[in-house]
Amino acid sequence: MTGPELKPIAAAPADFGTEPAGAEPGRWHGAFRRIVTGNGLISVLSVILALIAGAIMIAFTDPEVQRTAGYFFARPQDMLVAVWESVSGAYVALFQGAVYNFRVDGFAAGVKPLTETLKFATPLIAAGLGVGLAFRAGLFNIGGQGQMLMAAAAAGWVATSMNLPWPLHMLVAMVAGVVAGALWAGIAGILKARTGAHEVIVTIMLNHIAFYLLAWMLATQGILQAPGSNNPKTAAMAESAILPDILGPQYNLHAGFIVALIAVAFTWWLLERSSLGFRFRAVGENPTAAKVAGISVGRMYLYVMLIAGGLVGIAGVSQVLGTVTSGFGGDIDAGIGFDAITVALLGRSTPLGILAAGILFGAFKAGGFAMQASENVPIEIVLVVQSLIVLFIAAPPLVRAIFGLPQPGARRKPKRPKKPKKNAAQIAEEVSA
Repeated sequence: MTGPELKPIAAAPADFGTEPAGAEPGRWHGAFRRIVTGNGLISVLSVILALIAGAIMIAFTDPEVQRTAGYFFARPQDMLVAVWESVSGAYVALFQGAVYNFRVDGFAAGVKPLTETLKFATPLIAAGLGVGLAFRAGLFNIGGQGQMLMAAAAAGWVATSMNLPWPLHMLVAMVAGVVAGALWAGIAGILKARTGAHEVIVTIMLNHIAFYLLAWMLATQGILQAPGSNNPKTAAMAESAILPDILGPQYNLHAGFIVALIAVAFTWWLLERSSLGFRFRAVGENPTAAKVAGISVGRMYLYVMLIAGGLVGIAGVSQVLGTVTSGFGGDIDAGIGFDAITVALLGRSTPLGILAAGILFGAFKAGGFAMQASENVPIEIVLVVQSLIVLFIAAPPLVRAIFGLPQPGARRKPKRPKKPKKNAAQIAEEVSA
């Protein structure tokens, strides 16, 4: 009886101890791959592409660039210098109008543009949170305009009709605005839950209803119209209801920014640490699976729209009690309700992302006026840049193709080991065989 056949032990390869071909990539390589295939990088690259497109438009609309283009082939350097001066001048003016003006004396005066950016960002952050929260639950809250208008109407009525001491007056006005925004969005939520009505159509129709309802209230004595006036405008807000300044009267930044930061923290806690937020995210990922798991999908739709409307209502309150304290008209929303959709998309519907996106768009608003005033750049170019950001965010494959980034889910093919080259003797032996 013979023993088991013994197989020879293969000799260790020359690269023993190194990572074999086809093995999983290392930790740092995996982290880098997650970054380049993640959504956050797409948002950053979308902003960069939009700024590049904006630079091209600034150059084409500059009169000096147009003049030097007439003799480009004779003296091309003149046109290149004109392009550089127009683009750099515009973006330097954007920086000075949005972050820091280094042409004025003193830090206190130089930092004022940053406070203007944060002021413009305050309602964008709050409204963006309302839109982004609904996105996470699978709903498209397009009714930010109507929710803002109703919140502004409720807060404005309390601020102009009631006589209460500070800070009670301010708190009551804020609560009234937040509740009004929540109830207005709750209409869409309950219709979605009970009848299956599409929230996009419902919220758009509610925008129109809110607009004309506010117009009626502004034209009616005893509701919102200023006493003794025929103009569709409210009276000035009572001093006891106004949001106080954060950094003093020399700046326009009010306490609404602090409220917006609290709303960011609350939304993060709601989505990431609470059981209700887990149910929101579960419904947003797969409503059918969430229903099978015992989650009341209709109830979640109602709850998320109520909370989202309350967050958007903070934006309306900050406009009425912090920015337009001398009275407001039917244009109090200033397009913020629709800009919030862009902010939520750029922020990937995450609270911290929405905070950063809101500050960025606040910088665009603050700096756009400086660009127009100092460099004669049309303010519409800033709006085009914002629209291009949305376009690029909506097309991640295009952004990845432009920058040569790998598509998500694509795995690198393992390299096949190279076959050793055969010498002449080996080739002759195979042929003879």
